[in-house]
Amino acid sequence: MSRRRKIIGYLVALMVVLTQLTSGTVPAAAGDRGDPRDEGATIFKGWGIDTCQAPSLTALRAWKDSDYRAIGVYYAGRARACPHQTYLSGGWLSSARGLGWKVLPIFVGSQSPCVRADNKRGFGIGDYPYDQGQDEGQEAANRASSLGIAPRSPLYLDMEAYDDGDDDCADVTLSFIRGWSATVRDLGYIPGFYSSAESGVRHMDRARRNGTSGLPDVMWFARWRTDPTTDGEPALGRSAWTPHRRIHQYKGNVTESHGGQRLTVDRNLVDAPVAIID
Repeated sequence: MSRRRKIIGYLVALMVVLTQLTSGTVPAAAGDRGDPRDEGATIFKGWGIDTCQAPSLTALRAWKDSDYRAIGVYYAGRARACPHQTYLSGGWLSSARGLGWKVLPIFVGSQSPCVRADNKRGFGIGDYPYDQGQDEGQEAANRASSLGIAPRSPLYLDMEAYDDGDDDCADVTLSFIRGWSATVRDLGYIPGFYSSAESGVRHMDRARRNGTSGLPDVMWFARWRTDPTTDGEPALGRSAWTPHRRIHQYKGNVTESHGGQRLTVDRNLVDAPVAIID
């Protein structure tokens, strides 16, 4: 990314803030944007799963015997563990909707420079993190649109656990997240964020308490080996990212069978926006 582009981006952002101040309007506080339905979002409350490879429609049909009704789909991003999705397409999404499934679109883009997982270290954020976030936010929205995921849908940025106590690394990561979120929001989608409760989500709440603007609008937090809850997460302020802006991933790598179809999934409790499928 060019230094000139970076400076222009900062100037544009400054002009937006000045316009808001002189007009008497200010953006909603980070983590406090009100009910997503006021923005045209569709909300789902209930049990969900996510799995590396989008399942076949046969499996989705069989799993209607389960309590799950939402599914996380890794639809784009260079750091996906399963980049080659056998079944995922616009037709698959429409059929999943027809079967009664709600979709949580997940984008696994560039990762924090201090990411903990060895298999994610080859996808680090570069020297211009905000600009890179903007570029990948554009990619996330373009790919969603090409699959028939309509505006006012959430797009969830997957940022695997990182050392949020490393100030330099945390600053780079936050800048990328803010650039990604701003672009996704500008393109009509709802920016969501997935990470460990003990790293990325804790970092986002710390940024919120420090008054940082431009944070993601929905928090999907991973805290395993605990009871499922969207209300009692200790890493988040009690009223932050409410109402209907939270997902709790409470157990991972669980193998289940329903209707004769076996899948390995992560379990989630959802109270958040889901995709609007054209």
